Amino acid sequence: MKTFRSHPRRCGFTLVELLIAMLITTIIASVLISVTAVAIDSWNRSRAELRAARQAKFMVDTIAKDFESLVTRRGNKFEWLSAKTDTTLPGPDRQKSSNASKLIFFTAATDRYEGKINTPDDKGGDVSCVAYDLQYKDPIDGANSTFSTFTLNRLLVNPDQAFNDLLGKTELEPAFQAYQAQMVDLKNFVCENIYQYSVTFHIEVTKNPGTAKASTLSVPVSLGPTAGSGRVVDFRIQGSGIVLAESPTTDVTIDELKAGRVAAVEVSLTVISDFGMQQLRGEKNLLGSAMTKFMAKNSFQYSKRVELPCM
Repeated sequence: MKTFRSHPRRCGFTLVELLIAMLITTIIASVLISVTAVAIDSWNRSRAELRAARQAKFMVDTIAKDFESLVTRRGNKFEWLSAKTDTTLPGPDRQKSSNASKLIFFTAATDRYEGKINTPDDKGGDVSCVAYDLQYKDPIDGANSTFSTFTLNRLLVNPDQAFNDLLGKTELEPAFQAYQAQMVDLKNFVCENIYQYSVTFHIEVTKNPGTAKASTLSVPVSLGPTAGSGRVVDFRIQGSGIVLAESPTTDVTIDELKAGRVAAVEVSLTVISDFGMQQLRGEKNLLGSAMTKFMAKNSFQYSKRVELPCM
C-alpha cells in the first residue's frame, strides 16, 4: 500500500524575492522621477522663454507706437524730445543694468484720457507727453525687496496737462520733474525683467550741400552710459534742430549732425526669463565672463526700427 506525504503549500514570497522586487520598483520610480523632473524643467524653461518673448514684443511695440506718432515742430526754441542715459544705472551692486535711457517726448498717443477719446472725459487736444524709465523694484509694492526686478515704466501725461505744464518749454526734463514721482505708480508699470533698453537715432546728414559732391549719410547715434564709439549720453530735439554735446563719430562734424534729420528710431532691449531672474537674485559674483555667459543663456534680445517721415 502506497503512502503519500503531504507537503505544506508555499504561501507569500521569500525575503530575497521581496528585496529584488523592491529594487526593481526603486529603479523604475527613480527613472520616472528623473524623466518627470527633466520634462517639468524643460516645460518651465519653455514657458519662461515664451513669456519673455511676449513681454519683449509688447514692450517694443508700445515704444514703437509712441515714436510712430512723435510730434515735433520746426522754427521755435522749444524742446520736443529729451533722451538721456541714467547716471546711476538701476539694479543691485554687481548686477546693474548695462544701459537705461530716460525718454521724454511729445506724441499723439491714442490711449490719452485712458482711451476715452470723443467722450465727456476727453478734454481736447491730441498732443500728449510720454516718458519711459527703467527701475529696479518690486512691480507690486514698489519696495526694494527679494522680489525686486528690472521694471520698465511708462507715464502718459494727457494733452491738457501737457499743454499747461510741458509744451513750450526750452528744457523738457526739468519741467517733467513735477511728474517724475508718479512714475512708480502701479498703473504706469508696463513690463518686468527688462535688463536693459537702448535707443538709436538714425540721422540723415547731407555732406557738401549745394555742390556736385553732395551726398547723404545715415549716421546711427545710440544712447549709452558712456560717450564715444557711436554713443552719446544726451540727445535732444528742439525746434531749432538736434542738440548734441559732441559728434559720436569722426565721419561727420557736430554741426552737420545738428543740421541733420532724424529719419528713424531703433529700440533695442534685453529681457531676462523668470527662471534667469530667480538665479540672478541669488548670485552675487556674476562678473565679467561669468555675467556674459549667464546673459547668453538666460536672456533674449529684441529690437524694432520705426521710420519717422514727419521729421
